[in-house]
Amino acid sequence: MSIHPTAIVAEGAVVPASCTIGPFCTVGANVVLGEDCELVSHVVLDGHTTLGRGNKIYSFACVGISPQDLKYKNEPTRVVLGDNNQIREYVTISRGTVGGGGVTRVGDGCLIMAYTHIGHDSAIGHGCILANSATLAGHVTVEDFAVVGALCPVHQFCRIGQYAYIGGGTTITQDVLPYSLTSISRDNHAYGLNKVGLERRGFTPQQIKELRAAYRVLVGGKKNTTQALEAMRAMLDAGEAGDHVRYLVDFVGKSERGCIR
Repeated sequence: MSIHPTAIVAEGAVVPASCTIGPFCTVGANVVLGEDCELVSHVVLDGHTTLGRGNKIYSFACVGISPQDLKYKNEPTRVVLGDNNQIREYVTISRGTVGGGGVTRVGDGCLIMAYTHIGHDSAIGHGCILANSATLAGHVTVEDFAVVGALCPVHQFCRIGQYAYIGGGTTITQDVLPYSLTSISRDNHAYGLNKVGLERRGFTPQQIKELRAAYRVLVGGKKNTTQALEAMRAMLDAGEAGDHVRYLVDFVGKSERGCIR
């Protein structure tokens, strides 16, 4: 085990021998680290925080800190990180609240860039990228392989669909469509399909063709949301689209805040 002499590791913390804890790090008594984790320097791990294996946390990041919620009364809520995440400088990840389910989660293989904030009771999926200074209020869901651009504030209770790409500086106050390229000009718009991102993730030409057709119906025409959903369901019934379009239909149909179109 490599623990720098200036680090403070509280009695009760679980730190496997394969971990490295750098200078001036603080690890609380209820923290559990997985194998092969590295805390670079000046990292704070607090609260009931559990990390999977292979996570690397850079200088001045704070994980498991108390939520920025006036209703919080020091209940033993949690943060849970999966495997092989990179948490860059000055990132803050708040633990959950009793009213929000009690857990803030980050999946596997995520890149959380500098100055990002992940608020209480948020859930980040696998393979996500949160660019510099992305700011997630409480109760935000970011689904697998989504990208949140730099300087993006995300309103509480918003849902960002899988494989979505949000351009830098975009204020998110409604749900972001899965597979979409969403950004700001004068107003927020879903500009269509995140084709490059989907190709990089191994989507087939046929799958992209089906999603492109669905997006023409949803954001490229004059149909309202109800009419667009009916048209996409007709595509599914006719065998003209597969599971990804079905997921898109379900996402839009279940949205509580409405979707950015």
